[in-house]
Amino acid sequence: MKATIVTIGDEILIGQIIDTNSAFIAKSLDKIGVEINEMISISDDKQHILDTFQKLQNTVDLVIITGGLGPTKDDVTKKTFCDYFEDELVVNQSVLVHVTEMIEGFYKRAITQINKDQALVPSKCTVLHNAVGTAPGMWMKKENTVFISLPGVPYEMKYLVESEIIPKVVREYSRPYIIHKTILTYGQGESLVSERIEDWENSLPEFLKLAYLPSPGKVRLRLSARGTNKELLENALEQYVNSLDAIINDIIVGFEEEETIEYVIGKMLKQQRKTLATAESCTGGAIASVLTSIAGASEYFKGSVVSYTTGVKTDVLGIPESVIKEFSVVSAAVASAMALRVKEIMNADYAIATTGNAGPTKGYENAEIGTVFIALATPNEVIVEEYNFGQPREQVIDRAVIKSLELLKKEIFKNVL
Repeated sequence: MKATIVTIGDEILIGQIIDTNSAFIAKSLDKIGVEINEMISISDDKQHILDTFQKLQNTVDLVIITGGLGPTKDDVTKKTFCDYFEDELVVNQSVLVHVTEMIEGFYKRAITQINKDQALVPSKCTVLHNAVGTAPGMWMKKENTVFISLPGVPYEMKYLVESEIIPKVVREYSRPYIIHKTILTYGQGESLVSERIEDWENSLPEFLKLAYLPSPGKVRLRLSARGTNKELLENALEQYVNSLDAIINDIIVGFEEEETIEYVIGKMLKQQRKTLATAESCTGGAIASVLTSIAGASEYFKGSVVSYTTGVKTDVLGIPESVIKEFSVVSAAVASAMALRVKEIMNADYAIATTGNAGPTKGYENAEIGTVFIALATPNEVIVEEYNFGQPREQVIDRAVIKSLELLKKEIFKNVL
């Protein structure tokens, strides 16, 4: 099966909101073997919507539309559906009862005519019950293409996708299996990883495809299998992932989306019953933010001091002013002192500290823009590394976070039996 996702809304086109709906729908459909042909964002314009429908007619099996189902005049999707399907709006009594119960029972106010108009749907459509909102979903078929309209509110859209659309597609259509395995690597760039696994990649059978998904400091390798024999696909994936692991085991930190480097670090700290703290200057708390994005991080993460100014370094962390004057704020000596002090203050087993010049201007420091010192205090020693991550500022911070976690992971793994 092939599908196209269409988001309707001027607010998306002018950048006022970010389209997260398409990503959720695409991922949900991919899990059941539906291939996404394209994602389109269009304006709240009747003719534009009609032209898009006509263009997609019979080119894909499913067209999933989000947005334009609200009660206000600028929401034109339902009326446009009627024009395209040569239909008319009628009151759906089940929807009307549901809307009335939500407005009068949950919101505790009198229902208005605008609220009642949410129960107007094309007479030929299959109504998709929206238990968490007032705008119902609509399922309509014309020739070889099904058009599905969903509200743009993310939590309503997600409910309808999970509770109505996915079960209905699974029941009514035969689909191939599409299985993905994502391998997470850290510490080497895309070109170097590609060189290391070139022979392995060339040996992949036709039904296995490899995609490189690079970002600062890390590369995700997504291996996708597509076919009708699920067992064959799963066995092949396992075989090729195991052979890949034998080639680049030194940079693989996990598999699938949940096993990010911060997840792996947390798992190992819990297993070893060790704790961690951070003292961040140029990264401004970004390392702590990544670490605490993992559920249960309180078991091993003690806390952080964001010592962005020199005064916080001296007054809170207790770094001697003489050290800062002698070596400057952006130095190995200050990074080392920061790590040792936060480790002591938080009573942690490990501590990470960062200090640097992320730019965009040089400021009062002698260090070149992009210079970052990362210190790791372990139970036995302090390790300090100097880097220059270049520009722009966002890149410096991202790379400093990734490199800090990479240094910590390597140190923790030394204690793995």
